[in-house]
Amino acid sequence: MNITDVRVRKIAQEGKMRAVISVTFDDEFVVHDIKVIDGDNGLFIAMPSRKSADGTYRDIAHPINKEMRASLQERILKSYEQALTEMPPEEITGDGF
Repeated sequence: MNITDVRVRKIAQEGKMRAVISVTFDDEFVVHDIKVIDGDNGLFIAMPSRKSADGTYRDIAHPINKEMRASLQERILKSYEQALTEMPPEEITGDGF
């Protein structure tokens, strides 16, 4: 499975959530709402999730192994950094979404 497109949909400068991403695989399958988070150890991705009845969050879609997660994170963070350099400052929101 190959990542064929990464779209940075929203970018914020405030708060811990920095961006919302959509990733397309093999030009046939897309995963929306992957978040770029600014954590204590730098940027990382959080997969789309929903809150369950017991109050915990569960991923809706996620990589099965660490190699796929690392590859996905690398590609997303590269696209995020590129979008930051290309996007006019007035289009970057400051409200954390």
